[in-house]
Amino acid sequence: MSWEAEIEELRRREALAEQMGGAERVENQKRQGKLTVRERVTALVDVGSLHEVGKIAAGTEYGEDGKLTAFRAANMVTGRARIDGRPVVVLGDDFTVRGGAADASIGRKMMLAEQWANEWRIPMVRMVDGTGGGGSTRTLTTSGKTHVPEVAGWQWPVANMWTVPVVALALGPCAGLGAARVAASHFAVMVKGLSQVFAAGPPVVKALGEDLTKEELGGWEIHCRNGVCDNAVDTEEEAFAAARKFLSYLPSSVDELPPRGPVEDDPNRRDEWLIGAIPKDRRQVYKSRKIIESIFDKGSFFEMGALWGRAVITGFARLDGWPVAVIGGDPYIAGGAWTAESSDKLIRFCDTAQTFHLPVAHLVDVPGFAVGLAAEKAGTIRHGVRAQSAVYQATVPWATVLIRKSFGIAGAAVRNHSRAQPRWAWPSGDWGSLPIEGGLEAAYKRDLEASDDPAAMLAELRSHAEHVRSPFRSADAFLVEEIIDPRDTRSLLCAFANDAQRLLKTGISVAGMRP
Repeated sequence: MSWEAEIEELRRREALAEQMGGAERVENQKRQGKLTVRERVTALVDVGSLHEVGKIAAGTEYGEDGKLTAFRAANMVTGRARIDGRPVVVLGDDFTVRGGAADASIGRKMMLAEQWANEWRIPMVRMVDGTGGGGSTRTLTTSGKTHVPEVAGWQWPVANMWTVPVVALALGPCAGLGAARVAASHFAVMVKGLSQVFAAGPPVVKALGEDLTKEELGGWEIHCRNGVCDNAVDTEEEAFAAARKFLSYLPSSVDELPPRGPVEDDPNRRDEWLIGAIPKDRRQVYKSRKIIESIFDKGSFFEMGALWGRAVITGFARLDGWPVAVIGGDPYIAGGAWTAESSDKLIRFCDTAQTFHLPVAHLVDVPGFAVGLAAEKAGTIRHGVRAQSAVYQATVPWATVLIRKSFGIAGAAVRNHSRAQPRWAWPSGDWGSLPIEGGLEAAYKRDLEASDDPAAMLAELRSHAEHVRSPFRSADAFLVEEIIDPRDTRSLLCAFANDAQRLLKTGISVAGMRP
């Protein structure tokens, strides 16, 4: 007695599954410049680490003798693997099988993978290519009935936002539920010219009077500029590399702390050019990213969302090997003023840092909220106050470096001022309830009108204001704790990162992560 025949049948079905949608459809996938789902998984994870689950789940038919007569592979590959030696759950859509639309086995495979990630506290990487679990028109016309929409098991993707890092790689047209699965992530990447994201594709939109290509409707230039996706890359291989790098800064779940990376940079390194990094002329801009690259461990800054909410810079970096969340301002974009978009970007980033216990280092240059008619129509103050609330809800260690401006309500939102957290100011620091420029004329309007020499009086007022706004005046009154040499910033932040490790706590944050 032996089960060898059954094992042979198992191997036969596994071989059929590896054919995916068949030679013709696989070749069509290749002609579009796309890897197959199995090639994608192999390229993403550590060599030989994949343990596939549900490989032989399929649409099958049997003859009267009970033997298999037809086998259509499920259009999703799921399993457990490792990335840089750490466990992950991988879930990849197979566009070669019914364009990634639903079949009899897919729903259970997808949601079990999500549930496994949640209950076993393992990061999730979704490779989305198609509707990814959504229905198809063919199913609707052949089933003889419709159903009230629901997504069985959606509680697991929602729960995963609170508990494990979720990466979504858009690797083709992602419509409907596929688009939702891209958006419900902590980090979403698109491949230029290859991936598109939309609630409904061009045929549906055309029926509403808009004749657009997939790229025009949902390409990277749209969704990496509106915050649906974070980063755009040129190739699938770059997308896999971005996923691996993102995960390297984070713990496997909220029940762990972020792992320390390699310690390869002197924490006391001083870059001399920082002493002149901020121009003395307040009207001149400077390159914030160059400062970030200088202060944090060399080569460690990993920016996310560079193309949307651009007045705010967000990303991960390391200090003496420890992962930290970095926030900065970009004076090239609206002077660094917070818009509705940049406020939303800040909220999402604060939520990520809080969820995964990352200390925050904020290099502050915030002239205030964006003003004017367009800003008011965008509801900037509501978005901005939500950003301020996200900052005040954060309980992770938070360090602030005032490198230039900090004005108004936005300036008050750069940290929770009720907490005992380190704050340093550069000599270039400039702060107040509102910028002096433009305010003197209004404040002294009657005096200037009554003056025999308004120009001279205004010049005198400005001269006096320059003395008043000196950061040393604030330090005199202990309104700012320390003024530092910019070249010492790195050593101070490295000490902060090391001290912060004692304060980090595991577990689900009281302020949960929202997509």
